[in-house]
Amino acid sequence: MKEEAFCAEELPGEMDDNSNPLCVSVVIVNYNAGQTLVDCIESALPQVTEVLIVDNASSDRSLELCAERFPSEVKLKIMRNAANLGFAAACNLGAKAACEPHVLFLNPDCILSKNSVPRLLHVLEMTPQAGMVGGLLINQDGTEQAGGRRAVPTPWRSLVRAFGLYRLERYWPRLFFDFHLHKHSLPLGPLEVEAISGALMLVRQEAIRDVGPWDEGYFLHCEDLDWCMRFRKKGWKILFVPDAPVVHHKGTCSRSRPIFVEWHKHRGMMRFYRKFFRQEYPGALIWLVAAGIWLRFGVIATVHCIQYTGRLARSR
Repeated sequence: MKEEAFCAEELPGEMDDNSNPLCVSVVIVNYNAGQTLVDCIESALPQVTEVLIVDNASSDRSLELCAERFPSEVKLKIMRNAANLGFAAACNLGAKAACEPHVLFLNPDCILSKNSVPRLLHVLEMTPQAGMVGGLLINQDGTEQAGGRRAVPTPWRSLVRAFGLYRLERYWPRLFFDFHLHKHSLPLGPLEVEAISGALMLVRQEAIRDVGPWDEGYFLHCEDLDWCMRFRKKGWKILFVPDAPVVHHKGTCSRSRPIFVEWHKHRGMMRFYRKFFRQEYPGALIWLVAAGIWLRFGVIATVHCIQYTGRLARSR
């Protein structure tokens, strides 16, 4: 099946970062993020009106650390859930409680650079047709991380990726397009893309009212792709801003329960493909993608079990 490569529209990059950051509410969904949550809050407080922590029944000391570090911070508000409701449901609770017209959904393992929020806000305000913007997610070594800018992983693109056919992209770019855009050169200015990461999303409340909230049928992973799909279907643009860097300590909240996280990640993949592509692709292709998803989960779960058994044996 022929799949067209995504051709992004470049937008003006010369923008003055003089936007007022005091019209942004930050929503951080926390689950056992520990000290990284404190560091995340510290990086966000100077740039926004309020920071809303939606805690999914954490069992570590992350909230205690926050209380110790910010004992009288009026911008900081904590919402405690009695159980782990999942990422999407917690984001919706935070968005409903937000008082500003722009909401920054931020992972607790992200550290904002000094001017990231003003830059993102300025780009959003300068582009009325944009519903959300995301920044440059980077690793601790300064390299770009996957996910900050991406094309939607359609069933065909996923198979291309899984079987290594993306290596043929230079010969047949329209057929063997790789959705991992972080391997491309950074654009000079803001760029329209198909999807950004839920780890860092600055969103208009107006667009949320138009598109609807996060889909709570997802517990963890793929809910950001779902939202991006729905934004674009409603006619809202999604922008990637290369000069708004954010360090992302990926996986901080998921290390303690890797198989649990992988289960919900793969379950989210299945929900995403069935929701958006079941009517557009042949049933055989969807079945093949589903088989690949659960085969991948089985392999990853087996590896984690072997590693865990090995650690137990060494500790005796």
